[in-house]
Amino acid sequence: MAALQLEKQRGRSAALAIAAVVIVLGIPLWWKTTETYRAWLPFSEISELDSLQLQLSVDIEVVFSRGTLTPEQQKRFPHSHVNEKEHQVDAKTGLRYKYETRYRTATIMEEDALNQPTAAEADLSLHMLSESSCGSVVVYVIPGSSTLLPEDVKVYVGQRRTALLRSPPFKSSWNLKEVLSNLEMDVEQVVSTMSFAHQDIVAALSDRVRMTKVTKESMTDSMRAIKSSPGYEITFSLLNPDPKSHSLHWDIEGAVQSYIQPLLNKLAPIANFSVDSQILYYAVLGVNPRFDNSVSAYTLSADSLSHVINPVEARLGSNAASSNPVLNFLLYVPDAHHSPLFIRDHGKREVPSNAFHSPRWGGIMVYNVNEMYGPETERPVDININMSKVMGVFLAQLRLMLGVQHTHPPTGFVLQSPGSAGLSDWELDRLLWSRSVENIATASTTITSLAQLLDQIGNIVINDNIAQQVSSAVTSLQSAVAELEAGNLAFALQYSREAILASERAFFDPSLLHLLYFPDDQKFAIYIPLFLPMCVPIVLSLLKIVSEAKKRRADKQAKSD
Repeated sequence: MAALQLEKQRGRSAALAIAAVVIVLGIPLWWKTTETYRAWLPFSEISELDSLQLQLSVDIEVVFSRGTLTPEQQKRFPHSHVNEKEHQVDAKTGLRYKYETRYRTATIMEEDALNQPTAAEADLSLHMLSESSCGSVVVYVIPGSSTLLPEDVKVYVGQRRTALLRSPPFKSSWNLKEVLSNLEMDVEQVVSTMSFAHQDIVAALSDRVRMTKVTKESMTDSMRAIKSSPGYEITFSLLNPDPKSHSLHWDIEGAVQSYIQPLLNKLAPIANFSVDSQILYYAVLGVNPRFDNSVSAYTLSADSLSHVINPVEARLGSNAASSNPVLNFLLYVPDAHHSPLFIRDHGKREVPSNAFHSPRWGGIMVYNVNEMYGPETERPVDININMSKVMGVFLAQLRLMLGVQHTHPPTGFVLQSPGSAGLSDWELDRLLWSRSVENIATASTTITSLAQLLDQIGNIVINDNIAQQVSSAVTSLQSAVAELEAGNLAFALQYSREAILASERAFFDPSLLHLLYFPDDQKFAIYIPLFLPMCVPIVLSLLKIVSEAKKRRADKQAKSD
């Protein structure tokens, strides 16, 4: 009997020991070794980015030249003024524009620069004196009787960040407040032309706000321009459908250096660019042009242009070594049997440039050489392409593709041509404002979407490099917003580029694919056949031990009674 009791006691001890080992060591060890590793993410800071409040600060300097103010009025300067405007785009996105305006009188050297014979020379001389910071605007107020501007011109906007404003009539009895209020409307028009317009900024927020908040014109410009990217591939292609009729020669390398490279150098803060070229033989448009007897020429209607790109694009090839967007610019020389060839718009009028562009893809120009064919001309005819004519069209299309929006100045404004640089400084500033806001909007949307995804799907592994990219994106976003608020446009663009790169690297990381991980029901299906046979004896033993303990307690209670 004693041996039997000893054996039962040994069995109970063994069952309790096994249960203790399973509960104390087995389950925690299994839980730790099978848990999903999730590095720490700054969810609180990301949630703050979901509600985006941007402040864009612009430094404005208004300089009064000699003859615009009375001596008594000049004593009131220098003077400064801050004006703020707020716009609530939607429930989670708000904009605030802060204009810090400083008023002063011109220095002696600035007066000498303003005495140049032409406005363009005055603009250059003022630029040589001091270079304005990126995003700033300087307005020189000149007397109304000045011959620097034609009589019908009120404002001259130069190639830099400087504008010449013909002074409205000031009464000698006016105080400082009356003088500035009379000038305020003109200065606002200059700033909206040279800096940014509200609708352009709203269009840059298209990743966050609904399209109904954006005007049709701003949305058209936004949809035409290619999306912001760290780099772009630009390809120039010469299409020769009939090499037997003409042998084409084009100095594309020299043309790129003369016409395109100056623009790309100015756009270097925005993205990296690579340029290549190719010649495609026996490449046709894929659309049969119609012969128009009234002009004795072949024509392509606006409705048929949409069918031109796909057949040609199949011949262009692609750069598999780069993931950057590609901008294609095609020069098509019609064969002798379909020449001359003209493009017509929706109004059946010939397009002066004989070219068209496709949003976010590129442009195509038709180059006619029918005058080179004579009745006794030997084939193939050697033809040297006028690259000045061609690159002028491609340069205009490239500006549109990269987001350099067409400015519609008010009446009385004259905008100086950017010249050989291809882009004025103030046009670059307008693009930088839009790109910075677009990058911030895209990066904030990407990072908040990623945070929501990782919060909803708990079994996705978050590696340390993912956490590092997310933290880097959040930090860069915060820095970009702060630099915009401080008016440091160049730094704001730099941080916004870093933010969008880090956020996209994190979002598209291959380790974040949900299909790489087992759902919970599949985990149970795997572990139950493994643990159930082991757990049943342990559980039954524990139940038996508890039952025997209750029985012994009941027996003792009965004996004591």
